[in-house]
Parts: sequence; C-alpha cells; structure tokens
Amino acid sequence: MKLTESFVLALQNIRNGKMRAFLTMLGIIIGISAVMVIIGLGNGMELYMTDMFESIGTNTLSVTITGQGTTRKLSVDDMYEIVENNPDFFSDLTPTVTMRGTVKVGTETLDSTTATGVAESFFNIKDYQLAKGRSLRYVDMVNRTRVCVVGSYVDDVWYDGEAVGQTIRIGSDVFTIVGVLAPEEDDPDEGGTDDAVYLPYSTAARISNMGTISSYTVTVVSEDVADPAVDVLENALYQKLRSDKAYMVISMAQILDMMNDMINVMITILAVIAGISLVVGGVGIMNIMLVSVTERTREIGIRKALGAKERYILTQFVIEAAVISAIGGAIGIAFGYLFSSIATALISAMMEVEMMVTPTLFSITLAFGASAAIGIVFGYLPARKAAVLNPIDALRYD
Repeated sequence: MKLTESFVLALQNIRNGKMRAFLTMLGIIIGISAVMVIIGLGNGMELYMTDMFESIGTNTLSVTITGQGTTRKLSVDDMYEIVENNPDFFSDLTPTVTMRGTVKVGTETLDSTTATGVAESFFNIKDYQLAKGRSLRYVDMVNRTRVCVVGSYVDDVWYDGEAVGQTIRIGSDVFTIVGVLAPEEDDPDEGGTDDAVYLPYSTAARISNMGTISSYTVTVVSEDVADPAVDVLENALYQKLRSDKAYMVISMAQILDMMNDMINVMITILAVIAGISLVVGGVGIMNIMLVSVTERTREIGIRKALGAKERYILTQFVIEAAVISAIGGAIGIAFGYLFSSIATALISAMMEVEMMVTPTLFSITLAFGASAAIGIVFGYLPARKAAVLNPIDALRYD
C-alpha cells in the first residue's frame, strides 16, 4: 500500500467519525494554542522591555558615587576627565541632580512634575528634541544661571503653549523657561516623561546645598563595548577613590539582558506546563487508536488473509494517528493566532501598555512538529498491536 493510499484511507476513517476525531484532537488543540500564546507573550514582553530600555538608552551606564570606605571626593571635572581620557569607550556624560523642592506655577503646585539638574549633553543622550526656544548651554553650567527647559505637558497645560519666556518656581527659587521639549509620548499626561523640568546641574547642586554630585549618566560609543567600558570606568573610579565600595556602575544593556533571561526562563517553564496538555492529547490519540484497532479487527484479519504485510498495517495506523494529530495541530495554530490577538487586546485595555502577543515562526513550527510527533509516538503502540494480529484470530473476532 502506498503512503498516499494510507493517507486517503486515514482521512476517510476520520470523516466517518468526525465527533470522535475532534474530541481526540481537543487536547492537542488546547496544548498547541496555549504554547503559542505563552511563547508569543514572552516575545511581546521581550520587545516591550527592549523598547522601554532603548528609550532610556541601552548604550548608557549609570554611575552612583556612594563614598563608602573612602574620604576622597570625586568632582564633576574628574568624571569628565575619565570620559575624555577614554574616547574608545565613552562618548558623553551628564551629571544628574534630583531636586526635592516643590514645583509651582503662580500659586498652583505641580505635585507630579519632576525637576532635575542636568548638563547640556543630557538631551542628546536621551534623544530629546527641542520644540521651542533653546536648550541648556555650557555657559549656563558655568554661570549657574537660573534657566530651565520644560516638557510639552507643562507647556500645554500650565502655559497654554506659551511657556518660553515665562517663569516657574522650584522651591523658593524662580527660573526662566528658555525652551520646550517635543512630546515623547503620543498622549502626554500628568506624571509622565513630558511632565518635567530640566535646569543646569550646577544650579541644582547649589540650590540643594549638595557638596558633591553623586549621580552620572555616561554613554558608551557602542553597545558592543558596554562590558569592557564598565571595567574601564570602574578601574578609573577606583584610582580616584581607592575603594571599590565608593561607587556603583550599572549597564543598562546588562540589566536588559538579565531581565530578558528571566523572562525566557519564566516563559519556558510556563510553556512546558502548557505542553503537558499535549501529552494528555497524545494519550487520547493512543486510546482512540486502540479502540479503532478493536473495532476493525475483522477488517485487519481480512487484509492480512489477502496478503497484506505487517508493515503495511503498521504504516496505515501510524499515519492515521499522525493525521489526527496534525489536523489538531493545524486547528490549534489557528486558535493560537486568535487567542494571541485577544490577549493583545486585553493587555492593551487592562494594563494600558502597547505590547503585542506575537507567535513566531519558530513557535509555530515547533507546535506543528510536536503535534505530528506526538501522533506518531502515541499511535505506534496501537498500530503495532494491529500489525501483529493473527489473521485467523482476527477473522473469528466478533
């Protein structure tokens, strides 16, 4: 018997018992769709995390000077010297000073608005675009001028789009707004990225009575040199401070890799748990094929009496089990796409984040291959039982 004939016969037997075949496929359908949705969720989470970190800057290093274990101090000039002496690793630097004073426009307090002292390079590092006025300049750092740049939310809500030239109060100090940033979010809202005020770090440090600045953001020339750049920076800081407890250097790329690794481990565990239903589906295929062998015992006896060899009988039943499993896999893939779309819509609606549940070609291939393999593996035992039936006993079977 040719393989095509076995395939056609398998389809006929499935057609003759549609409901039984569908119930047999159900475990495979559920397992395949669950695995696809879970893997798709993992891919979506990775893409979401990557996009989020790219907005922060995966080519940046965060430096915190704790001062523990040393009496030495690190000045801003020292940090600039480290960056300038290592052009193969570092491209830019900005000190950052977080202001604790309240932000006010007139008599109104902006509770959610953040005020941060930064260098003129901050906006290039963050890839923030200027919409109006001018940015902060080096001369503002040197002279500790009381000027600032505000986000688009502050400009639109509190100044009706006319913030440039107006004043804003931070604590007890009044600043002149010299520039407005372009929106970073599609719908700027309170407390978001666009609800911010940026002033010269030197001014912020003086107002805050900060002896030394302890927080810096350093950009590396390429993500490929992020790891050696961390070593170079740590060695340079050790030379300045003489204590490895006095500083902390964190690579955004390393954090992203760690988080993606954690996501992959979690998704793998969930996919394995979901894959258990595939095994259950395989047991269902084995069960229905055993029933099929019992029901068709006389047919098997007649075919063997007419000269059918064991391998033909074995092939026929294995193919039938594989076809049932493959059809279930195809239906499961269709449901996997459907459930992925539903999951995407639910995540967007409930969590208000743009994250796509996206099954990959690998997950689809894996799912379909697993379904076909399960059909073959779990269909072999019933097929073997059918193949070794004694034709005389089979013909006598009632």
